[in-house]
Amino acid sequence: MLSPTFEPSLGDVFVANRAQLWHVARRIVRTTELADDVVQDAYLRIADGAGGRKIDKPMGYCCQVVRNLALDHCRRQSLEATYRTFDVDVETLDVPGPPSPDCVMRDRQVVGLIEQALSQLPARTRVAFQLYRLEGLTQRDIAVQLGCALGLVNRLIAEADEAIGGMRHLIND
Repeated sequence: MLSPTFEPSLGDVFVANRAQLWHVARRIVRTTELADDVVQDAYLRIADGAGGRKIDKPMGYCCQVVRNLALDHCRRQSLEATYRTFDVDVETLDVPGPPSPDCVMRDRQVVGLIEQALSQLPARTRVAFQLYRLEGLTQRDIAVQLGCALGLVNRLIAEADEAIGGMRHLIND
């Protein structure tokens, strides 16, 4: 009469061969931390999913689960890298608070000085400056709107820039 042979569970096989499975994951994901994560995820998946199925080669099955999870992780990282626009940790980003009263007052003074400089310019020069610098129109569009040559628009904007630049010594103080 044959005696029943003891077959270890899939979880037991996984635990007994954890080091080898970790090396499989490590070769794919290339970092120890990620290999640890992959092996842990694989164990949880094997512990939950094995159920009552009989697996002919439990070590091969465990290796395949680890390998698939490691490859999935690499694919996910590659896909996420294509969507990243910058590499900044949002949680550690230093978000400035509201400006101090001194900054607000200084900014208002600067705006007042710019308005003062622009008010001394001819109306067409002011309009050309506002359309170009504040509204973002192209010089060609401004020339059409003002009914003048493109070179004149360029000169009008330069005059306004010079007038504001002449106030720079007051702004920097």
